[in-house]
Amino acid sequence: MTARVLRAADRTATPWKNGGGVTREIAASPEGAPLDAFDWRVSLADVSRDGPFSSFPGVDRTLTVVEGAGMDLMVGGEHHIVDEQYWPHDFPGDLETEGRLLGGPVVNFNVMYRRERMSAEVAVVRGTVRLSVPEGGAVLAVALEDGAVVDGQDIELDRYDALLAQGESPGVLRTQGWALVVTLSDG
Repeated sequence: MTARVLRAADRTATPWKNGGGVTREIAASPEGAPLDAFDWRVSLADVSRDGPFSSFPGVDRTLTVVEGAGMDLMVGGEHHIVDEQYWPHDFPGDLETEGRLLGGPVVNFNVMYRRERMSAEVAVVRGTVRLSVPEGGAVLAVALEDGAVVDGQDIELDRYDALLAQGESPGVLRTQGWALVVTLSDG
């Protein structure tokens, strides 16, 4: 089993080209891959103003608002109101997308994956859940609030800390608040 704790304090904020926010990458595969070559990528984005989303040909996305009032996404000409925290919203990353803030800045949890190579499931959990790693895949657990632990691993996760596991299950995640679990599988 390979399991790594990825601390929120260790992430670097990368400003967007359009100046509308910053992104903090949590994990990607292959590690260190540029934006045009990842199989999957998970990040947190601080969005401070309305604007276009970057286009990612062949990529599907899941956006979950974790702070703020939410966004009105115009995806390929269709409105998608994303105004409920902790509710994952899927959309194609290669369609023209514009985001309009509904009530000030937001923080979004973003999962992106190449649809021909990977699939991803995003679950918002609270309480106790066994972390399952698909064969050849990975599972990423991200605490949305302080007070998450992984039984038997002596691992504590504070807000926005993550645990990335490949191989066998790292055990049971117990949260006092909310957490996100991303299960990544080969195509």
